[in-house]
Amino acid sequence: MRGSVKAELTPMFKQYFEVKHQYPDAVLFFRLGDFYEMFFEDAEVVAPLLGLVLTKREAGKGLTAPMCGVPVEKALFYIQKLVDMGFKVAVCEQVEDPATAKGLVKREVVKIYTPGLLVDLELPEKSKTYLASLYLEKKAGLAFLELSCGEFIFTELNKETFLAELLKREPREILCLDELANSEWMGLIKGSLSKVHLSFLDKKAFSLNQVDALLKQPYYERYHEGLKAANAILTYLQKYQPHLLDKIEDPVFYYPEEFLFLDDSTKRNLELIKNLWDGSEKHSLLWVLDRTVTPMGARLLKEWIVYPLRDLTQIRRRQEAISFLIEQKDLREALRDLLKRFSDLERLATKCGFKLINPKEMGLLRESLKYIPEIKRIFSEVLKELPQLLKEVFSALGDFSGLYQRLCETLVDNPPYTLKDGGIIKRGVDSTLDELRDLKEHAVDYLTAIEKKEKEKTGIPNLRIGYNRVFGYYFEVSKGNAKLVPPYFERKQTLTNVERFVTPELKELEQKIITAEEKIKSLEYELFLKLREEVSQYKDVLKKASQALATLDVLISLATVAVENDYVCPEITEEPGLYIEEGRHPVIEKIQGKESFIPNSVELKKDEAVLLIITGPNMGGKSTYLRQTALIVIMSQMGSFVPAKYARLGVFDKVFTRIGAGDELTRGKSTFMVEMSECAYILKNATSKSLVLLDEVGRGTSTYDGMALAWAIAENLYEKKVFTLLATHYFELTELGKIYAGVKNYHVAVKEWQDDVIFMYRVLPGAANKSHGIEVAKLAGIPQEVVDRAKEILYKLERKNLKEPNEIKSTTKRVVQLSIFDRDHPVLQKIKDLPIEKITPIEALNFLWEIKKELIK
Repeated sequence: MRGSVKAELTPMFKQYFEVKHQYPDAVLFFRLGDFYEMFFEDAEVVAPLLGLVLTKREAGKGLTAPMCGVPVEKALFYIQKLVDMGFKVAVCEQVEDPATAKGLVKREVVKIYTPGLLVDLELPEKSKTYLASLYLEKKAGLAFLELSCGEFIFTELNKETFLAELLKREPREILCLDELANSEWMGLIKGSLSKVHLSFLDKKAFSLNQVDALLKQPYYERYHEGLKAANAILTYLQKYQPHLLDKIEDPVFYYPEEFLFLDDSTKRNLELIKNLWDGSEKHSLLWVLDRTVTPMGARLLKEWIVYPLRDLTQIRRRQEAISFLIEQKDLREALRDLLKRFSDLERLATKCGFKLINPKEMGLLRESLKYIPEIKRIFSEVLKELPQLLKEVFSALGDFSGLYQRLCETLVDNPPYTLKDGGIIKRGVDSTLDELRDLKEHAVDYLTAIEKKEKEKTGIPNLRIGYNRVFGYYFEVSKGNAKLVPPYFERKQTLTNVERFVTPELKELEQKIITAEEKIKSLEYELFLKLREEVSQYKDVLKKASQALATLDVLISLATVAVENDYVCPEITEEPGLYIEEGRHPVIEKIQGKESFIPNSVELKKDEAVLLIITGPNMGGKSTYLRQTALIVIMSQMGSFVPAKYARLGVFDKVFTRIGAGDELTRGKSTFMVEMSECAYILKNATSKSLVLLDEVGRGTSTYDGMALAWAIAENLYEKKVFTLLATHYFELTELGKIYAGVKNYHVAVKEWQDDVIFMYRVLPGAANKSHGIEVAKLAGIPQEVVDRAKEILYKLERKNLKEPNEIKSTTKRVVQLSIFDRDHPVLQKIKDLPIEKITPIEALNFLWEIKKELIK
């Protein structure tokens, strides 16, 4: 606002603009009495979004301010809505009592909410709410802060894979260098995370001034990009939540290489956490596996699903714990019943550390601690039999008897949510508090006692105590008895028939009665802050216990699911490959029922069965076969049991999928462009320890282009010894099985009956001999006349194009050899000279386009 205009503002609006100037990018909730008001542009933007009435208020000479407001007691509800929409919200409080303020009430911003910095808003129980930070230089530095759980981690990756890691955690807010605002990276991030809020900071925020102490540690000194990303989070925290800065633990470095790599396409296409049709958890892998009963357990299970392990020892530790829990049914069910009684101990522990826990939450903490001794007792009875991981869970459940006793002795049975309204501390904790409560509760008794005493002392039978708002409490004596009052009675009022007096004792009692309520609230507040300070000392052991209970909850969940669905413990080996006997798709089986699902076996073996080509009609079960194989790999590396009769698996480093175009089409990308981009990414990053699933590669272009690309991609993956399942409608690709020893053909079985086909949903050795496309079209509801016409056209085409056996033979041979041009052709030389391992997906597509143009000439 211009200076000349600002001079016309009322004092209150001058104060408003002084505060607003400090937080121009936030909606300012400005406290006025019992309301938070928003003014000017904030009000105009927010009112329609929150369904508030936009009104006006005089702001100064000739100035009117648009305004809207919300009641103080409902403020968090509206703040939550704004933050969910991506807004920052600054809360400006009255920091002095308006009744005692001289002039304008002092106001300050006491709290700022951003999409990634949330502590006391209503957070989703089963999900973490990350603030992420990205710094790009030679490498990509990533840092993540989950404020409600006290998690602060960072890492470094190459630019090829950082996006997958960023998307895995689905941050609500990402801090980026302002120079990247219009970069291709930002477009990719926005396209993949539709609800993410991007906050751009200058280069100074990404310096190392906040993490200089970490740089002195040899362990951290080489991770400059990662530390710069972490530094930006601390800088952001200093601006928006400064009171928490000194309570945040140092960031911890983690290695993504310790986990099975799953890019965003794979996570989405396999529906690990959300389904593809409405984005909910229903019919996802999480939906099948989640039998957790605690919020921290639910969050940890989600993490295990998107971060399967690569360490053989760690996988086996989880398997041993699950096996034990399966065998010990009574123990498992008893522990599960106890876990149901726990609140979100992880977030309560974090709030303890931040000293933000309220009385209600302190009561929930007390209730949770009540059940830890019982869990320890159950474990102690089988301690010698416990697998190592469960022994560690037992050890992490420390001794909280002292803390539990303190909370029981101090807090009332049902503490209130708010801190300043009293009703928090039990009787017997503080003698002064008890006296004040007695005074408040028995004020009439105390007044009656004084009245009785003064009657006896003065001998005035009709002396009584009265009260009015002007004089407060007083002794009232009739005119005739006024001469009997003692000298310490001070006359206050003379009326026609009576005299009114006060005494030092009565004035003292009056003062105590009047101030008792406020003193009670004030003293309870002080006592609670002292208790909160004591409890904050337990934050580390509470957090350790919460992590142990979360682990126990997840292990019990996986054991329960394994029992209910007849899963088996997979044999995990160091040998690459897999053998799954009668494997099942965990989600489809759960929906259809085990009896209805047709199981299938699969084997991938080094040198012998590296690439499996699966042919057969659509709707025959090819995609299900691919997906269930990948899901079983992921489940096994989580440490979970798997849906199969028997399973033996090596440890994979990465899983890639190329299945469907997903929602990329809505972003202006063609099916073929999406397909080729994903294939280029796979070709560049897959290794001999990876699993790749390709479903109908090449379908987005002409038949021969698509077939040639599918062939070349399959061949390239085979030459790199990448374990691959390729479902295709190009029957010509089955010829690869005749060329390469490690390529095996499979088909989905179909039974023909009259003019119809019956899908058997069995995957059997050998190539399919027919596509059954027309029969499938008939099943899909294509009108009979269209089906008949298609059969007629197919018959003519087959007779015209493949009349002689020699033609059939030569056609196949041409495809097998791919003799599109002579060995010395300049196009072939260009392809030979192409540095595949160095080019980006976009460069690869441009190169293909150039090749195609040359061939068309």
